[in-house]
Amino acid sequence: MAPQADSSGVKVTLFLEVISSWCFHTEAAWDEVRQRFATAATFDWRIALMETTAYPATREQADWFYRRSGTIVGAQWILNSGWLGSRTADGFVTPNLVAEAARSLGAGDDRVRRAIANAALRDGRPVGDLEVAVAIANEASGLDRETLHAATRSPQIRATVEASTREFHAIGATQRPTWVIESEIGDRAVLSGMWRTAAVIAVLEATIADVRAYRSHAAHFGVAPDRSL
Repeated sequence: MAPQADSSGVKVTLFLEVISSWCFHTEAAWDEVRQRFATAATFDWRIALMETTAYPATREQADWFYRRSGTIVGAQWILNSGWLGSRTADGFVTPNLVAEAARSLGAGDDRVRRAIANAALRDGRPVGDLEVAVAIANEASGLDRETLHAATRSPQIRATVEASTREFHAIGATQRPTWVIESEIGDRAVLSGMWRTAAVIAVLEATIADVRAYRSHAAHFGVAPDRSL
């Protein structure tokens, strides 16, 4: 989704990788948190690319990981590892580039990245293939295929996802998804690898409460005295 105007004093950024299984499983939390705090915080998502060695080496390995995560989250289905066969020399950068390209063209909500994730992780489609990923994005967003294809291959989009990935590493995050919750009073919480809704809600409630307390104090007493006095 596109960044929102910041009037709440609290910003939530979700760092993700489009076809990460744990990022897929955190979508329910993303929806619930945004709905619950729609007027109390602003929300955005950013790409955090994975190293090529971080992807499963084989379908057997991927299926083992999927059984583990599926039982942890209580899923009633198992994810599909069929997408793994579309690996390229740089891993699976392509579906992330397509999602970012769609954002740059106006489809900045969750439609495109979720469509690609569903196609890969539920249907096993080869989303590492540029043509496949672009076709999925086109169907989900209505964006022109040629325009989307060109944007995906542009240096600007590559630079954008590389910059957001550097930002992810700079904050010390180690897992995707990572939630970064920041406030106007300088508080920052980093929840790296967190997919459980309750934990995110608890941190957001505490952060919002502190912002409101600071604003209440300012309404009664004004800004802090000049330190030079």
